[in-house]
Amino acid sequence: MMTSGEIRQAFFDFFQAKGHTIVPSAPIVVKNDPTLMFTNAGMNQFKNYFLGNKKAPYSRAADTQKCLRVSGKHNDLEEVGVDTYHHTMFEMLGNWSFGDYFKAEAIEWSWQLLTEVYKIPKDRLYASVFEGDVKEGLPPSLIALKKWKEILPDQRIVFGKKKDNFWEMGDTGPCGPCSEIHMDCRPDEERKKIPGEQLVNKDHPQVIEIWNNVFIQYNRKKDGSLEPLPSTHVDTGMGLERLVRVIQGKDSNYDTDIFSGIIQQVASITGKKYDGSATWEAVAFRVLADHIRAISFTIADGQLPSNTGAGYVIRRILRRAVRYYYSYLGYKQPLLEQLVPVLANQFENVFPELQQQVDFVKRVVREEEEAFLRTLERGLRRIEELISAAAGTIAGAAAFELYDTYGFPIDLTRLIAGEKGLTVDEKGFEDQMIKQKDRSRAATAVDAADWVVVKEGGNQFVGYDSLETFTQILKYRKVTAKGKEAYQWILEKTPFYAESGGQVGDNGWLHFAGKSIEVIDTKKDNDLIVHVTAAMPSAVTPTVTAKVNATNRLETAQHHSATHLLHAALRQVLGVHVAQKGSMVHAANLRFDFSHFAKMSVTEILQVETMVNEKIRANIPVVIQSMPKEEALRLGAMALFGEKYGDVVRVVIIDPSYSVELCGGTHVGSTGQLGYFKITGETAVAAGVRRVEACCGKQAEVYLQEQLQLLDAVKQAFKNPKELLRAIEQLQSENAKTKKQFEWLEMRELRERSKSLVPEMETVNGIAFLGKQIAVDNPEALKKICTALKLLHADHVAVLTAQILGKSYVAVSVAESIVQSKGLDARKIIKEKVAPLIQGGGGGQKTLATAGGQQADQLPAVINAVKALL
Repeated sequence: MMTSGEIRQAFFDFFQAKGHTIVPSAPIVVKNDPTLMFTNAGMNQFKNYFLGNKKAPYSRAADTQKCLRVSGKHNDLEEVGVDTYHHTMFEMLGNWSFGDYFKAEAIEWSWQLLTEVYKIPKDRLYASVFEGDVKEGLPPSLIALKKWKEILPDQRIVFGKKKDNFWEMGDTGPCGPCSEIHMDCRPDEERKKIPGEQLVNKDHPQVIEIWNNVFIQYNRKKDGSLEPLPSTHVDTGMGLERLVRVIQGKDSNYDTDIFSGIIQQVASITGKKYDGSATWEAVAFRVLADHIRAISFTIADGQLPSNTGAGYVIRRILRRAVRYYYSYLGYKQPLLEQLVPVLANQFENVFPELQQQVDFVKRVVREEEEAFLRTLERGLRRIEELISAAAGTIAGAAAFELYDTYGFPIDLTRLIAGEKGLTVDEKGFEDQMIKQKDRSRAATAVDAADWVVVKEGGNQFVGYDSLETFTQILKYRKVTAKGKEAYQWILEKTPFYAESGGQVGDNGWLHFAGKSIEVIDTKKDNDLIVHVTAAMPSAVTPTVTAKVNATNRLETAQHHSATHLLHAALRQVLGVHVAQKGSMVHAANLRFDFSHFAKMSVTEILQVETMVNEKIRANIPVVIQSMPKEEALRLGAMALFGEKYGDVVRVVIIDPSYSVELCGGTHVGSTGQLGYFKITGETAVAAGVRRVEACCGKQAEVYLQEQLQLLDAVKQAFKNPKELLRAIEQLQSENAKTKKQFEWLEMRELRERSKSLVPEMETVNGIAFLGKQIAVDNPEALKKICTALKLLHADHVAVLTAQILGKSYVAVSVAESIVQSKGLDARKIIKEKVAPLIQGGGGGQKTLATAGGQQADQLPAVINAVKALL
């Protein structure tokens, strides 16, 4: 039986023999494409070739691509692991033709590989062919049909509608008919009962698509119309996980050797056994085996978990995995980080970037797990509160709160509620989910009109050598985002640097005949350089003068060169484990994120600053060369994980023994142009990742002037003492002493006030009760008086209120003995009785809780409401 590694290699060998260039996987995290956060298909890295933005360096290619999908048909995150054949991260094997071969060859080769190399039984394979679409004016895919008729009997050729057999990149762009190959994995007895052709594209778990041949021949325009492309392409995709399942004769992807190592490790760690069933315990095994891949490879490619964008997607996936091992495998400590080395070893020869960063990835994963395990504990306490307050059903909004705030999937909430004899308003939960998705779509929605094409041609950057260029307009369009209109321009040649590699895009002007329009930003859309303007000239001329803001460019270039000096200095001062994890270079400053597991000391920051400034004073030439990638790496050039480089790379050298980096950004001619370098901040941004903020040149001068002015103001405030630091320390000491005296006096006064309140207690249903509105200066005093009352009278319930600056404040105190004997809970009293009356909120402990609100006139009603509970 072939292993997954042998199956992958056989694919490469087959297509290499057919004249294909084997190319490496692109990073799973997408850059320079506003329509994608993650690579979700094999074609993503070739998108520019299909769009005509760039000429492919080869006419035929093949690869295995790391892909990630967490939404769309069959890819809802909450469903992964529940079935046995869908995944978040997966490998997509693909072969590509860029204006070379087309339908007949692609079909013939796919059949040869499947049946002659992989030895898949021919009688179990079916093909689907596009039947055409009258409404779209699309004919049937007759070339594909003719080829399949040479290979298969008519009953094993299935005609598919546009939904299944016409592939589109998005709402607009390249598209075309496709021909899928399906495999019937059912036992012979079942195959005799129902022919396989009746189950193709019917979501049967054992009649599955294993290969899709897409024939790109049209362009979808904004108005929905289709136009033929000048050249045709082939784009194929075959999921490795499904292919391995078929060849290894397994009923589940998770039973193959792709996942078996991880599953065995989970069993060893937890002491549980995986049985492949539909139980929640087995689902947990599958969730972990799937999710650790998505988590590890995205982090290795540079995407750290966060609360926004792509980082939030990774955090969601990680937290779902934690939920499952916590709830269904009974494991209460970090588990995922223990799986990272197993995964890194498994893929060392395919995707080596994980093995090269295994310690860093482990650290990030572990800290994320530890943080979420704490959140999970809070979520379990919250669901207990909801259950105790529920009247038979947990509201949909409450279930959504558990999902959104604490990471509880609806199935976990349903399970816990069911154990308590409760149901969940799942329709209300779904309504909340839909609202959240609608808000997310609205926040990111961009309405782009069709391009108005002025001239066909390529897009060239000339801004390394010139800041002003007379050029021709290729195309332009209007875009609307968040209610604001803007215009995008593509020029034949441009000096404008588009945001990439951490460097912001240039601004400047487009000079039309008689009118100048400000360029407010420059972005990359794949390999297109897009100039963004807020205005449109009254008449668009075919030519334009593009002029970059020279001052802004120079200051940005200064900070980019300073970033290289900083990176090298950090590696020398802190160690060679330091690797760039992100950067942002502006005209005003720079931000540099790097791998390091401790806060930098004052001494280390000073050492880095000193080293960078020494290099600046040395006025070292900044040498930029283009060379083959392998030669650059031999020179010691640092390449960033998560970046995709071509065969020829741009290398920035600042003293070959100090800093050599692959970089496409703009730089100064020599380090002396930076003037002076100053670190302005150092913080943590994620597990194992630190951030340095700094500035240089004129901006460093401005920063130092501001700091000196501040220091001078402090000196004047202290009447210019000879020893400023000593004067400050003396003031701090006196202030601390005065504060202690004040707190002592305040506490003595509050104790006296507490004593005066004890006689005002009344007995309600056998319980001592005090309810009173009192005058205090701050809400904290209410809590302190409640605490003092407990020392003076052991068993009582007190509710103290106050009006401070027009707002209402309440403290509720319940003796521990009454909590136990009567079941009263100060937190519940605050949330259910007090907060609604004063239109506010609060919280605390069972024995002492507080609230603040707007309705001060409701304070008497608050006292009565608490008293009524007794």
